[in-house]
Amino acid sequence: MGLVFVVFQLCCHSLTDSGNRGTIGVNMNKKKILIIDDEQINLDFFDVMLTRLGFVVLMAVDGEEGLEMIREHVPDLIILDNIMPRLTGWELTKMLKKDDAYSEYRDIPIIMFSAMDAVKDKIEGFELGIDDYIIKPFNFSEVLARIRAVLRNHELSRQVLLREKRLALTDSLNKSLIYFTEHLKTPVLGLVEASNALDISDLKAVEKFKEQVMIETEQTLAALGGLEDEVQKLQESNGSLRAAELSLGELEDRFREHFKELHDNSGEIV
Repeated sequence: MGLVFVVFQLCCHSLTDSGNRGTIGVNMNKKKILIIDDEQINLDFFDVMLTRLGFVVLMAVDGEEGLEMIREHVPDLIILDNIMPRLTGWELTKMLKKDDAYSEYRDIPIIMFSAMDAVKDKIEGFELGIDDYIIKPFNFSEVLARIRAVLRNHELSRQVLLREKRLALTDSLNKSLIYFTEHLKTPVLGLVEASNALDISDLKAVEKFKEQVMIETEQTLAALGGLEDEVQKLQESNGSLRAAELSLGELEDRFREHFKELHDNSGEIV
């Protein structure tokens, strides 16, 4: 423990020096990382290291406290130990990934730390839904690389989902337009046929045709109004999705720039 503490102090000192020389310009909108570990030295280590790299670090000493932090802050990434008192990492992961009561947190990526390197333990973790499994003792450079890989994959998945939603909105609009045109065509053709057969000298026939035109016009305007409302809703939803969506080039550039700075900074402290 004494050696770990000395290494930790040296890393903190190096981090402070590098932090004084400049701050990180890109921080991926201050991604929140929740660290759940019953060893305080590990919490302190990740708090200092990740905070100086531009992340917002949340900490919990066991699974139950971690669950409370998840509910309160909804982190972008969870890093947890598998063996903890009260509620283990295995149990917490199973709750988040399998329990419908926590379905709103199901998509939060999880990196699990473990002193157990048996294949069956790794398989169990991945089957539960974790995104990565790191064996203790760990190297911080490796952990940082895995953090950035998990966050990148999660963001790419989110962007794909946004595109799928936009495609679904477009498909819904196309179906509405097809429905409208199909149902508009029949009454219009009926009016054309009625007008061609109309004897304008027959006042009763003219009055009947007039009533038919009014009925069809009202029904068409009502259908058009409904279509207009749906188009407006789809446009609003589409606008929200577009605002959150990045082009693949923008997404790649963002991650390249951010993680280049993370690499430069980690090179100073590892």
